[in-house]
Amino acid sequence: MTAFRISPAVADAFPDTLIALVTVTGLRGHEPWPATATAVEELERQLAVGTWRPADETDPRVEAWHAAYRSFGTNPRRIRPSVDALGRRMAKKGSLPRINPAVDSYNAVSVRHGLPAGAFDLDHVTGDIDIRHAEGAEEFTPLGEPDTVETPKPGEIIYADTTGVLTRHWNHRDAHRTRVTEDSTRVAFVLETLHATRDGHLLKAASDELQDLLAPHGDRTTVRYLSPADPRIDI
Repeated sequence: MTAFRISPAVADAFPDTLIALVTVTGLRGHEPWPATATAVEELERQLAVGTWRPADETDPRVEAWHAAYRSFGTNPRRIRPSVDALGRRMAKKGSLPRINPAVDSYNAVSVRHGLPAGAFDLDHVTGDIDIRHAEGAEEFTPLGEPDTVETPKPGEIIYADTTGVLTRHWNHRDAHRTRVTEDSTRVAFVLETLHATRDGHLLKAASDELQDLLAPHGDRTTVRYLSPADPRIDI
C-alpha cells in the first residue's frame, strides 16, 4: 500500500487545493484503446475547425498555476506548468503527442479540461509519496534523461518518495524512474486544481472521464480525492 500525503505547509499555502487520484491495477497497455484514440482525434478536429482551443496563461485555471509557481520561486514562462506546456504545444502543432495509450489518455483529459495531470508507475515508487517543499538535497532524474541528475531548490514544491523526486515544480515534469509505459500494470494518475471552490466540478468531471478511458483496460479502477481537509490517502 502507498500513501499520498499533502504536507501541512503546502496545505496552508494552498488551502483550496484538490487532487484526484485515479488508480488502476491490472492495466493492459499493449492492447488497442479505441476510446482514447477517438478522444485525442476529436480534440484535434475541434482545434482544426476552431470550435475549441486549449487553455492558455490568460485562462484562470492556468493563471492560478503561474501564480503558484512564482510563489515558490519558479518563473512559469520559462518552466511552465504541465497543462500550459501541453496546451501551447498542441496549439502550435495542431496535435497531441502520442506516447502510449495510458499517457495519451491523461494528456487528452488534461488539455480538454485545462487541468494539470500526471501519472506514476507504482511498482517503481518506494515508500509513500509526499507533496511538499523541497529541502534542497533531493535528487531528480527527468523523464527521458536517465543519466541526468538535478537538485530542486529549497522551497520548490515537489512530489517525492523515499528515494527521490517524482515531479519537479509541482507538476512541470515527471521523473524517469516512475514513468508510465505500455508495461506498467499498477498506476496512479493525478489531476489537480488549486481552486476547488471554483473548479472542483471540472476536476470531478475530468477524473470521471479519465476513469472511463482507463476502466476497459484494467482489472480495477478507483477515484479518490486528496485535499487539505483530507491530506492522506492510502491506495
